[in-house]
Amino acid sequence: QVQLVESGGGLVQAGGSLRLSCAASGRTFSSYAMAWFRQAPGKEREFVAGISSRGSSTYYADSVKGRFTISRDNAKKTVFLQMNSLKPEDTAVYYCAARRSWVVPTAEYDSWGQGTQVTVSS
Repeated sequence: QVQLVESGGGLVQAGGSLRLSCAASGRTFSSYAMAWFRQAPGKEREFVAGISSRGSSTYYADSVKGRFTISRDNAKKTVFLQMNSLKPEDTAVYYCAARRSWVVPTAEYDSWGQGTQVTVSS
């Protein structure tokens, strides 16, 4: 398994941008599909974006499509989530997840990070 550590969260005004990073440890990072999930207070964890192991395919929730971009650097064992045009409803704890297979929009992932808080003020 890989261990995951997220960073880059913070407080931003509506319309602003943030870039989240997820650093992985382990030798087989390039074998894992990666995804970002988020969980707002009182709500279930939801899929935000996913990327295949080699980065050739990306997937997005409808709510973030056109605003968020997922990418990865396998040499640096890092996955990114560029978030633009942020809205107050994007406020949540964002989690990075790894799956030794293809991307799925459910919580069936092998490893999870501890999460990073994103707060968007109106």
